[in-house]
Amino acid sequence: MPLESRALSFRTAALAALLSCLALPAFAQDDRVTPIPVPAQPNAIRLPTGPLPDARHPEAWHRQYGSTFVRNVTEATLTPFLPDPAKATGTAVIVAPGGAFVTLSMENEGWQVAQALADRGVAAFVLKYRLRQTPSDPDGFAQALREIFAGPMPTGRIEPASSFASLAPQIADARSAFALVRSRAQEWNVDPDRIGMIGFSAGAMLTMATTLTVEDAKPAFIGDIYGPLAPLDVPADAPPLFVAIAADDGLFAGRGFGLVESWQAAGRPVEFHYYEQGGHGFGMYPKPTTSTGWFEAFAAWMKMHGWLEPAAGRGAAR
Repeated sequence: MPLESRALSFRTAALAALLSCLALPAFAQDDRVTPIPVPAQPNAIRLPTGPLPDARHPEAWHRQYGSTFVRNVTEATLTPFLPDPAKATGTAVIVAPGGAFVTLSMENEGWQVAQALADRGVAAFVLKYRLRQTPSDPDGFAQALREIFAGPMPTGRIEPASSFASLAPQIADARSAFALVRSRAQEWNVDPDRIGMIGFSAGAMLTMATTLTVEDAKPAFIGDIYGPLAPLDVPADAPPLFVAIAADDGLFAGRGFGLVESWQAAGRPVEFHYYEQGGHGFGMYPKPTTSTGWFEAFAAWMKMHGWLEPAAGRGAAR
């Protein structure tokens, strides 16, 4: 498949992720897109990756499913959620919300995840990465999604160099986020060798792309939450991987477990949680399904590896 076709298929998969979320009644929340004023973000740090070229629409925020989303992000930011210094472990996590690269679930897959990590002594940083442009008005936004979403879902093995080619701005934002955290590691009480990354849906794709294509990012560990599970080539030094997805995920479930098997075949640590129910996009939503327990499982996995205690006292599994 030509590079352009692979890139298009990859974008199609990401957009399908958002449409799947928009169609899910399981959230039991209002699915209408309700515009809201741009919220105050006093701690957000603008990343030096610059404005998105040829951007025509301003950043717009909305409420949906009882949560907060942003679209048309043209300049990336990183928002720190720092733990109480008395509880700080030295571990840090870059948090990448999902939304098909056209919107970001800032609350459910960003701020709430980061706060939960900070409560456990982990310095968390929500990455608001640049997005593909869509109309600012809700009706135009919905129509743009209908027009964009076309073509078959990608199948088969992921080839990082080509499949991630369309994500150059987002990968640059993630790379800049790692550089910023490492440059201010002493100020933020972070161990530069203990910075991980967790992503949701499209954010999981970005996490994988960053891990496999950015030499100077090198996450210490990664979380892939309801991202694609297609197989890929795993390097010998790949970080420990945590994966969570629901069996009734309308997008990525039912296509095999190639990603997990690839990590296993490379002899790299991987933990996989396959929940019976939860749909796509469950994030931090309180739901009557076992998928709601994914964060506690992720925290337990981090604890097992020693990332929830100061490095000096660490003696756990690696």
